[in-house]
Amino acid sequence: MPMHYLRSYASPQRDDVGNRRLGRSLAFVAGAVNAGGFFAVGEYTSHMSGVVSALADNLVLGKFTLLLAGLGSLLAFFLGAATSAILINWGRRRAAHSRCALPLLLEAALLLAFGLLGARLAAHGHIAATVALLCFVMGLQNAIVSKASRSEIRTTHVTGLVTDIGIELGKLLYWNRDAGADGRVTADRRRLSLLSSLLAMFLGGGLAGAVGFQYLGFSATVPLALALLLLAAVPLLDDVRGG
Repeated sequence: MPMHYLRSYASPQRDDVGNRRLGRSLAFVAGAVNAGGFFAVGEYTSHMSGVVSALADNLVLGKFTLLLAGLGSLLAFFLGAATSAILINWGRRRAAHSRCALPLLLEAALLLAFGLLGARLAAHGHIAATVALLCFVMGLQNAIVSKASRSEIRTTHVTGLVTDIGIELGKLLYWNRDAGADGRVTADRRRLSLLSSLLAMFLGGGLAGAVGFQYLGFSATVPLALALLLLAAVPLLDDVRGG
């Protein structure tokens, strides 16, 4: 992959094209971790809607062990997003090329640790801790591209994506009968293309993650970690060279 192509992912000079490339790449990773993680620990970890609903259910049913585990997952997602914001803002104040690469590097390290140690943790019954680790990673990742794109792109859940795609499709199919220029309903085809590509990448990542975990187990996250490390490497090297 060309060096200038990699540099567009995580540098402060990244434009909308770079944000879209980063969003698609991270959507693939999120899909892979979410679907693959379900094979590994029996939980989806990239979105908090189900976790919050389960909290209410477990509270009413008196399943306090599951309630605490769900609270841990929710807190881990919060902490992941907060950590990402801290790292990015720290880098921004120092005009670092690696402001978005720093959380990517942390995500790569955590996925690598999950791939190498996850089986051992699961074997010793530390499922809740493993789920919390994946939730932290997903919160970390979602905040990276959300801050980079000014909340235009999110990568770890598809509910919002599907809703926005439906809205744009509705605009696209709307019949502007007898509507003047000011009253015409028009679809944002550029946004529709972006949202559709994010959905496709999440689905593709889910398929890859499911197959990978089925045949490779926890080590299926190692290639994902290496890919994230590659994305983060160029801007990090730019900062090292620049002192």
